[in-house]
Amino acid sequence: MTITPTDGTLKVMEKRFPLGEYGKQLWTREKAKEIRPQLQGMLQKLNAGETLVLDMRGVEVFDYSFANELFAKTLLTLPVDYPGRFLVVENLTTYTRENLEKTLESVGLAMIERKGKTLHLLGKLHPADQMTFDAVARAKEPVTAAELSSQLDVNLTAMNERLSKLARLGLVRREKGISPAGREQYLYAVLA
Repeated sequence: MTITPTDGTLKVMEKRFPLGEYGKQLWTREKAKEIRPQLQGMLQKLNAGETLVLDMRGVEVFDYSFANELFAKTLLTLPVDYPGRFLVVENLTTYTRENLEKTLESVGLAMIERKGKTLHLLGKLHPADQMTFDAVARAKEPVTAAELSSQLDVNLTAMNERLSKLARLGLVRREKGISPAGREQYLYAVLA
């Protein structure tokens, strides 16, 4: 089934925030507090529907307090202060991935990690939400809740709840579309 977006915002636009410019080892909440205003400034410049890629190239390690201050606080303010904007992280080391994962789990958040063309969720999510995200990520074009419901053998109400949660967390795009029959439906796509 082909659904046409009503406002064309499912196009992926992204900008990069190179965290390695701030050092190889990023320690303490205070260091993150110095960086967060620049990150917020970049988010402010994005249009709704655009993605900010947090590029960790050159960062060898950061601690929990840094991750909590920079990543968790930014993710918590994203829906309110920067609606429709999305964050993706890439080029994590083993140490930075582990610290970011534990930080996000501790505050009940999640974000997308991109490795090449592969997307993975970091943080705390129910396995059903992970399965739903994976199905959206595998789709070659935006999908509807009905299509995913059929594909994953999940009732439509449960699928709508999962997709609403993923959209609210900034993990998938949700956009109104029109079906071939002229009905309004939502389309879902991955962010990156």
